[in-house]
Amino acid sequence: MSIVYGKRVRLRGAEHSDLEKFVIWVNDPEVTAGLTLFLPMSSVDEEKWFERAMQRPQEEKPLVIDMKDGTDWRLIGNSSFFDFDWVARSAEVGIMIGDKTVWNQGYGSEVMTLLLRHGFRTLNLNRIFLRVYAENKRAIHAYEKVGFVHEGRMRQAVYKNGSYSDILYMSVLREEWDATMKES
Repeated sequence: MSIVYGKRVRLRGAEHSDLEKFVIWVNDPEVTAGLTLFLPMSSVDEEKWFERAMQRPQEEKPLVIDMKDGTDWRLIGNSSFFDFDWVARSAEVGIMIGDKTVWNQGYGSEVMTLLLRHGFRTLNLNRIFLRVYAENKRAIHAYEKVGFVHEGRMRQAVYKNGSYSDILYMSVLREEWDATMKES
C-alpha cells in the first residue's frame, strides 16, 4: 500500500522505529482507557507484537498515523483493519491517537475518514465496523461524525479498572459512504 494522505494527516506502514512511541502510549492509562489493553506492556512485548503484525497479510498490517508538523511529519498514533470476512466483504477497524497533545482537534475524525476511503476504495469492503466502550464519548462522537451508525450494545461485556462496561457496535456500509461522498 502506498501512503494515504489527508489534509493534515497521512497513513503509512509501521516501522520498527515507531515502537518506542507505541510502548509509551500503551502504558499510559489515559490513552488505554478506550482500548482493550489493561496490563503493562514492555518493549519486549511490543517487539513481539510488531513481529507478529509484520507476518500478517498486507491489508492487516498496522498503519501509522502521522500529522503534518511544519515541513515534517510527526507520529501521533496507529490504526489497522482486522477480522476480515472476505465473503461478506467486512472488516473491523481500530484506531489509537496516542499523542494526547492533539486530542480534541479533529484528527481522529480525519483519520477515520481516510480509513473508510481506504477500506471501501482500496480493499473493496462493503461494511466496516468497530467496537467502542459506551463511556468513550469523544470517540463515539468522532465515529458518528464520519458516518458510523449504532448497530448494537453488548451489556457489561468488558471488565476494566474495577467495573463492567458496555461495548457499542458501530458500522458504515459502502452504500452509505458512497452517498455521503456524493453529497460532499
